[in-house]
Amino acid sequence: MAGDRDLVLATNKAFYRSFEKKDIEAMEAVWSKGMGCLCIHPGRDALKGWPDIREAWERIFKNTSYLEIDTDILTVEVSGDLAFVVLVENVLQISGGATETDRFANRRLEARSMATNGFERMAGQWYMTHHHGSPVVD
Repeated sequence: MAGDRDLVLATNKAFYRSFEKKDIEAMEAVWSKGMGCLCIHPGRDALKGWPDIREAWERIFKNTSYLEIDTDILTVEVSGDLAFVVLVENVLQISGGATETDRFANRRLEARSMATNGFERMAGQWYMTHHHGSPVVD
């Protein structure tokens, strides 16, 4: 259904907005709290369950001064109460430099990742249940 596709894309957009803003409460609102949730950051092990996933996002947010993410959606598939979005993430991340004394320690990273985001509709709302990013080597 076109309506479901738009709602999945809106949830996907809310995920990236919370990522860019480093907003853990907004991130929490997007994710399912089920123990079957999985998150795989590029080059990292799989995290299972919201408590571990939340902790990883908190670390990323704490160690990041600035984030900018542009996405190129490749496909959106909806089947019943499950959906996935496959996309390219174009990420600009500036890490470190949280205080004035270490502002010169900032590290700039520009990267591209292929990502798959999985969603499940629960109680009429779409929630993220899976995020997997893999680096693209040019």
